[in-house]
Amino acid sequence: MRILVLGSAAGGGFPQWNCNCPVCRLAWDQDPRVKARTQSSLAVSADGERYLLLNASPDLRQQIIAQPALHPGAGKRHSPIAAVFVTNADVDHLTGLLTLREQQPFTLYGSAYTLAQTTGGVFGVLNRALVDRRTVELDVPVDTGLGLTVTPFAVPGKVALYLEGDVVDVGAESETTVGLEISDGKKTFFYVPGCSDVNERVLKRLSGADLLFFDGTTYADDEMVALGLSPKTARRMGHVAMGGESGSIARFASSGVARRIYVHINNTNPVLIEDSQERASVEKAGWDVAYDGMEVIL
Repeated sequence: MRILVLGSAAGGGFPQWNCNCPVCRLAWDQDPRVKARTQSSLAVSADGERYLLLNASPDLRQQIIAQPALHPGAGKRHSPIAAVFVTNADVDHLTGLLTLREQQPFTLYGSAYTLAQTTGGVFGVLNRALVDRRTVELDVPVDTGLGLTVTPFAVPGKVALYLEGDVVDVGAESETTVGLEISDGKKTFFYVPGCSDVNERVLKRLSGADLLFFDGTTYADDEMVALGLSPKTARRMGHVAMGGESGSIARFASSGVARRIYVHINNTNPVLIEDSQERASVEKAGWDVAYDGMEVIL
């Protein structure tokens, strides 16, 4: 399998357009210790010709331009992008679908809850005769017809911000937030860009994996609170922090996962600074920090 990191940042990208936090300030000042990143998405191929997108970032057009593997081939209209699998209804995972509106056939996979957010309003620009929406069930393998089988499974999370009500069930395990197990029949990897808790069920599912792309939104749970940018902790936003006793670094320490890569990294996260103490602690623990254009062959 060929796995391309199209975007490695969380919602808003890095630097975020209106943010002057210490990490974004370095990016605005073009400090060489930080690299700009677009919003989170992967592209996966079993044959090097047809690609499955894992989430559709608002930055998708920019990501396609930056990645030659996704450029049009022969014919007046063509795209290597054959399908998209969405993990939840977050804006930074669905908005890129609007980029794919120019009369190009593809298959869109997602849970009933998530796909329901793509069937009305502005998403009506997706031609129903060309875009085949397929509802998936938790823990049921999906044959994409691309040489890739994808199995969605529930992870702790919450509904997207714009769907929140007066009471928010953070940590719920349902079809609103899923992780993906992707296999070409020989190798398997996991993609979990959003997860609010690495509980025993998550550990059991992911332990011993060849490769894991995991939620790296913040380093500290109170990161945005401490910076005065938000009253919400990482967990309240539906994400588990990297650091701390219950953070992902500690929880995955003895998981047996061969390669661990953080994705969906928030603009406030100091691991984006290549010589930071936080970056050193992540790397010492055996984690990589994803960057746009990163490629993994499995």
